[in-house]
Amino acid sequence: MEILKLLDDSDCIENYEIIDYKHWSTGFYYKLKAIFTDESALFAKEYFDSNERNYSFHWQQKDSHLICRWDNAPHHKSIATFPHHKHCHDGIYESKEISLVEVLKTIRQQFKSVK
Repeated sequence: MEILKLLDDSDCIENYEIIDYKHWSTGFYYKLKAIFTDESALFAKEYFDSNERNYSFHWQQKDSHLICRWDNAPHHKSIATFPHHKHCHDGIYESKEISLVEVLKTIRQQFKSVK
């Protein structure tokens, strides 16, 4: 599974826990928590089947303050990437990061820019 390899190979993830995982012939569901080396946490969940896809990737600081949350809940219709959007501490923005792979790459870039 690509996601597990990405989590295992990441140099900025301290540990992770797969909270739930289900798969069937036309789809899957997972829920996980990853802790990064700075003690921030990513709570990720995704549901996918042939008719529907829902996701939420919530990244927060150690003290639970939001860093960013990416999701595709069908609100914020004025966003050009509707229904895909991200919530940041200072507002709601367009989002091109719509998979866990893309979100983890974005987070990793944040870690690299701090160093």
